[in-house]
Amino acid sequence: MRHALPNVVEGKVLPVALFIGLLQVSGSTSALIGSLLFSFAALARRRLRREEVTGILILTTVGLLARTIAALATGSLLVYFLQPTITTALVALTFVASVLIGKPLAERLMADVCPVDDETRAHPHLRRFLSHLSLWWAFTSAVNFSITLWVLLNQSPTTFVLVKSILGPLTTTATLGVGFLWFRTVMARSGTQVVFAPAAARPGRQLRR
Repeated sequence: MRHALPNVVEGKVLPVALFIGLLQVSGSTSALIGSLLFSFAALARRRLRREEVTGILILTTVGLLARTIAALATGSLLVYFLQPTITTALVALTFVASVLIGKPLAERLMADVCPVDDETRAHPHLRRFLSHLSLWWAFTSAVNFSITLWVLLNQSPTTFVLVKSILGPLTTTATLGVGFLWFRTVMARSGTQVVFAPAAARPGRQLRR
């Protein structure tokens, strides 16, 4: 948790807090551009310091880029509500693309919340599972996108907000829950033992045959 919290603050909390603050002070345009520039600056800072770019930060930046383009291109209410839906579609495509280039995004997300050593990260069963998990995440994101887009185009704004607020956490919970059970099943079938190291000996997870 101590490892994950700074990544969540950087990737989620600070961009939202900056957006809300700029929205109150300078208006929507400044809020959109300011939060996007913050995420780009966070990415640049990590690159310049040769630190690992977290999966949370990548997803946030991709989402903010889509929302900013949509909001600045038009000011319609439909497009405003469409922004998070576009983000969901881009998330799905990002997960698929990460698998195609051999760097599954699920691996980065795992490193954000549960760091592992290099030997464990290179374990063939784990690498195969993380690729499959990335595709599973892409699938659930695509389902989320399809449902919210249909609701947006066919139902009232109030219904859309209600469905979106429920569907998002529900989809995430299902993705992570199934992924965890899937991970345990794959490791058990392969005869691989998952070992959690003591808190003082980070990174915290190892796989043993």
